[in-house]
Amino acid sequence: MAESKSHRNGLKPQDVARYADMFAAIGNEPRLRILRLLLVAHPEGMVVNEIQTELEIPNSTLSHHLGKLKNEGLVNVRRDGTFLWYSANTDALGELLTFLYSECCTRNRAIKPQTIIQVSK
Repeated sequence: MAESKSHRNGLKPQDVARYADMFAAIGNEPRLRILRLLLVAHPEGMVVNEIQTELEIPNSTLSHHLGKLKNEGLVNVRRDGTFLWYSANTDALGELLTFLYSECCTRNRAIKPQTIIQVSK
C-alpha cells in the first residue's frame, strides 16, 4: 500500500485532524479575541473576570469559549486559591503556526518568509 503524502511529510492523519480542530476553535470571533488578549497578557495570563471585563463577554458564554480553547490545548489554566488563571499555550500555538509555515514558506515557497509582516492593532 502506498504511503500517503501526509505520512511522507512527517504528518499523520490524526495530526492534521488535531490542527483542524485547533483552527476551528480559533475560527470563532470571540475565541480569537480571547486568545489574542491572553497573548498580550503572556506569560502571567488573566483571571476570568479580567477577560470578561476587557472583552465584555457574558460569564456563561466566556466559560464555554474558554473550555473550548482549553480542550483544544490552546490555553492553559492554573488555580491560585479560588482564582483560575488562563494563559495562552504558546507551545501549541507555535506548533500550529509551524504546521502552516513549513508548507507555505519553506517547502514550496508559496509565501516568502520575509513578506510575513506584523498585523497592526
